[in-house]
Amino acid sequence: MSDIDRRHLKTVLEAALLTSQEPLSVAQLKQLFGVPPEGGELISVLEELQRDWDGRGVELVRLANGWRFRARLDMQPYLERLKPEKPPRYSRAVMETLAIIAYKQPVTRGDIEEIRGVTVSSAIIQTLKERGWIDVVGHREVPGRPELLATTKDFLADLGLASLKDLPPLAELGTLVLPDAQETA
Repeated sequence: MSDIDRRHLKTVLEAALLTSQEPLSVAQLKQLFGVPPEGGELISVLEELQRDWDGRGVELVRLANGWRFRARLDMQPYLERLKPEKPPRYSRAVMETLAIIAYKQPVTRGDIEEIRGVTVSSAIIQTLKERGWIDVVGHREVPGRPELLATTKDFLADLGLASLKDLPPLAELGTLVLPDAQETA
């Protein structure tokens, strides 16, 4: 591929990624071109674009569900001044349930209850499903055929992760759950 073609490819990718509200997969990015570049070439240009934006207020990141531009974490305090909305806070029960699903998936509601030692309310599971963080991925072949729950790509994307391997070690998780979190479920 010539330098001019590569520059054009990079410019088109940059425009698409900067204007998209959602992450774009490699397959979606290939649709931008009449003759799509090969996957390896496209990834190479995306990584080059990522380096071009290094050290700026926004960064190009690869997430579980595609590529996207986002503000760097150190820019958040400034950006929050423009839109001082508070993100939803989740109860300890919701966060514990989500953590169990994330680290032990796929799990049934019974598995979660066994680990937590308390009953899991339907509202907790519903909250996580509505947020798009968990989904039913099958049924366990036992009497009653309980749902098997697992996290979604949206869960990973919302946390800024590319895969489950990027989750923090389980030991660090306790510091992420605030004991005074408001009950939302």
